[in-house]
Amino acid sequence: DRFHLLHNLEETLEKALKSHSKILKQIEQEQLQSEGATVSEVSTSQDSTPQTAQQQKTAQKRAERLENYEQVHSLRKQGYKVKDIAYHLGMGERTVYTYLSHETFPEWQPSSRKRRSILDPYKSYLIDQWNQGRQHTKQLFKAIQEKGYSGTYETLARYTHTLRSAQAQLSPNPDLLKDLPGRGPAPKVTIKSQKPLSARRAAWLVLQKPDTLTDKQKTLLERLSQRSELLELIRLTQDFISLVRQRLPAQLDNWLEKAKNTTVKAFQSFAKGLDEDYDAVKAGVTLEVSNGPVEGQNNRLKMLKRQMFGRAELDLLAKRLILTNR
Repeated sequence: DRFHLLHNLEETLEKALKSHSKILKQIEQEQLQSEGATVSEVSTSQDSTPQTAQQQKTAQKRAERLENYEQVHSLRKQGYKVKDIAYHLGMGERTVYTYLSHETFPEWQPSSRKRRSILDPYKSYLIDQWNQGRQHTKQLFKAIQEKGYSGTYETLARYTHTLRSAQAQLSPNPDLLKDLPGRGPAPKVTIKSQKPLSARRAAWLVLQKPDTLTDKQKTLLERLSQRSELLELIRLTQDFISLVRQRLPAQLDNWLEKAKNTTVKAFQSFAKGLDEDYDAVKAGVTLEVSNGPVEGQNNRLKMLKRQMFGRAELDLLAKRLILTNR
């Protein structure tokens, strides 16, 4: 039915977007900068490991993963099977499949979980004071101490340095901010609260109806569409959405031809799957009726069975199903 067609399309787009994680990160930064100076939620506590050592370790691990990625694709082109590649390189078959599913090297995505800071309860107050021009660390320290802050002055000093750095990035005259805090017009500082622009979030955004999007979401979608690397993906997705939602079966063959000829493997596979079930797909984009209501009833029945731990007889299930429909 149409629901599953669009669901599979969203998964296809998400898979294709995973190869463009760098671009998604750039778009996210552009969006944040257009809204004003933003403070990333980084920990203000001291790290026992020097940053340079961390960077070296990260770079070394990335180089190793990149080498494995290139070897996997090289062996695959030579005709080796996944099982043989995994054995030869000493890695799991799942890792081999993951590398083969990406047309470009998949960059590591850091965890979205953040460490808590003793400053967290006071950050909203600090941001508000900062934007009003009260940017002297000693005064802010005294103010939050009166509100119950029990941390050190150094912890606050590192956070105010982060605020000043974020503001300086967008200031027309960063030198003023370094020497004289609070002097002259400066961008507002906000705390970054939105989720990162992942492939899943970007795919979800593309599949939404335009009239349901907020102004920020519309701007973000425009930024995605302006990237030449993503344009083909978005056009293929939106064209398929149109022919499904507006029931335009005459455009199906043309769309399948475009998807098969694209260089994006995810859409090639999606088109191949549609071709194999062509009659059902054609009916789904032609007929007004849909098996969506049937799927809904099936899900409701499964929920009722789970509620009763599978111990209900047929007559009781029938009565409960009828009652829930009233």
